[in-house]
This record gives sequence, C-alpha cells and structure tokens, in this order.
Amino acid sequence: MAFRKRIATTERSRAEIVSDSLPIGMHIAGAWAWRILAMLAVLGVVVFLVMQLRLLVIPLMVAVLIAALLVPFCNWLQSHRWPKGLAVAVSELGLIAVVAALVYLVITQVAEGVPSLQTKALERYDDLKTWLLESPLHLTEADINGYVQAAVESIQRDSQFIISGATSLGASAGHFITGALLALFATLFMLIDGRSIWHWVVRVFPRRARPAIMGGGQAGWVTLTNFVKVQIFVAFVDAVGIGIGAAILQLPLVIPIAVAVFLGSFVPIIGALVSGALAVLVALLYYDIWIALIMLGIVLLVQQIEGHVLQPLIMGSAVKVHPLAVVLAVAGGGMLAGIPGTLFAVPVIATLNVIVKYIASGQWRTNPHPQLKDVIADA
Repeated sequence: MAFRKRIATTERSRAEIVSDSLPIGMHIAGAWAWRILAMLAVLGVVVFLVMQLRLLVIPLMVAVLIAALLVPFCNWLQSHRWPKGLAVAVSELGLIAVVAALVYLVITQVAEGVPSLQTKALERYDDLKTWLLESPLHLTEADINGYVQAAVESIQRDSQFIISGATSLGASAGHFITGALLALFATLFMLIDGRSIWHWVVRVFPRRARPAIMGGGQAGWVTLTNFVKVQIFVAFVDAVGIGIGAAILQLPLVIPIAVAVFLGSFVPIIGALVSGALAVLVALLYYDIWIALIMLGIVLLVQQIEGHVLQPLIMGSAVKVHPLAVVLAVAGGGMLAGIPGTLFAVPVIATLNVIVKYIASGQWRTNPHPQLKDVIADA
C-alpha cells in the first residue's frame, strides 16, 4: 500500500512539474480550448436535433413569427374591451383571410396571364433562333433543331427522375399542409396562453438562472415583435414600389410580381435579387431590352430606398445586425435548412444578439422587464 501511495505521489509530482513548466498563456489557451470544444459539441447536437425534427421545428418557428405579429394586435383589441376569445379569433381568422385573398388574387392573375406568357415566350424563342442563325456562330436551323431534339431526348431518358421528383413534390405538398396546420394550431395556443407557456419553459432552468432567462426572453420577444412589424412594412413598401413601376410600364402579372416581391423581401439580399429578376424577366418577355432595363432601374431604385432610407430610419438600432453577419447568417441558414434557413436566419441572429447582450450586461438584476426603449438604448 505504501509503495502504491509513493508511486501515485511521484506521478502527481511529475504532472505538477509538467504543469508548472508550461507558460501561463498555454494554461489559459487550454482552458478556453476545452470549453469552446464543449460549446461547439452542444451546438452541434442542437443543430443535429433541429435538422432531424425540422418538420416540427419549422412550423413552430413560423408560429413564433406569426405570434410576434398578432400578439400586439390581439392585446390592442383586448385593451379596447374586446373579449379575449373574440380578439384571438379575429386575429387568427383575419390573418387566414388576408393570406387566402392574396393566394386567390395570384392564382387568378396567373391563370389569366399564362396563355399570353406562353405566346410571348414562343415569340422570344423565335427571335433568339433568328439571332442565332444570323450570328457569327454560323449555326443552321438543323443544328438548332438538333440541339432542341437532344434536350427533349435527354428529358425523356431522365423521365424516371421526373416521376420521382413529382412523387417527392406530392410528399412535400403533404408536409407543407401538415406544417401549415401545425403552425396555425401553435399560433392559436400562443395567442391564448403564450405567457403561461413561456413561464413553463423558464421553470425548466435552475432557480438561480430563471430571472436572467425571464428578462432575456422578454428582451428577445420585444426585439422580435419590432423586427416582424418593421419587416412587414418594409416588404409592403417594396411590393408597392415595384408593383407601381410595373403598372406604369403596363406589364402583365402586376399582382403576382408584387406578391413575389413582398414575400422575397423577408429573405435579405437573396429575396430582393430573385423577386427583382422576376419583374425584369417579365418585362423582357413582353417588351424589349429597353423596357427591361427601365424595370431593372425601378427595382434597383426601390432596393436602394429600402437599404439606405427605410431600414436605418425605421428599423433603428433595436435589431441592427452588421451586413457581414446578415450575409453569413443567410448563407449558413441556406446551407443548413434551405429556404426556411434563409428566412429565419436574420430574426434568430437579431434576437439572440439582444438576449446575449441583455444577460451579459446584468440588466436583468435592475430591469427584469425590459421594454423596447431599453433594448434600443442597449443596442
């Protein structure tokens, strides 16, 4: 026993000698390294679980965004002596009615414009074919027809992939309907009993951490509510501006273009480019390159007004995120979760930014119920 104790003492002495021989910087770097690795491991597990449960997580996050929009309106109705049940019903049914009206307008407009769009597309194909025949490429009509025939045969050979893609589309449609119903169901309960749900979540944490979690959650909720309201207003201004420009140029499908711009504005950078390209493409199909360039100028003008006037003036500093962080967040969200990832990237980053600042600053000790003015002052 004494021999073993002497060996253990010797080994401990060697470890202490090795530890003492290392510079203080190595000790600090090692302490930081294992903590960072532990945090990354936890983050990796969280991301893995989110990806595995994405059919549940995405509707829940959509419900949170919808609730951030509807809760202030529902509370406003209750403050004007509306019964809570009626206020909740009007809020959710009103949202459903607005979305249904937009979908109906888009479907009817597209149904009316598709025949004309097909005709214009064929005309532009003939123009392109004529240009290729007269171009320095020295292509003949037989060459062009051969390329078209080869493309058709390639599609026919890959028909199995098309069939499987159609099957996948059907499954995706089923998932979309299920997710939409789940999002509406979750939104309903958030409107009815959202505060109690949040209190239950807070009680999961240790008792000493609950004040900080409660205050941080309220700061994040205030930020998210402000972000959603402002983002909807900015998207509305974009849609109206580009829609008016398309109407002045007498483009068809004005309403679908405006709706596409409105929805695309919720995805920073990428959404604006895609929706603007759609308007320019329609102008190019129906008219000529000059009208398309004018439409491009209108799109760029509206985007510049949004980026340099609306965003800084209305958004303020409450949810201010550096442009580099926005680009990286959108790119990372797109790689991890596709379109939903690009949609949720910025509100998640903005909300987490405010929560971390609030908790790290210790404001939860002196200001346990932060309001929007407190969040703006902290940002």
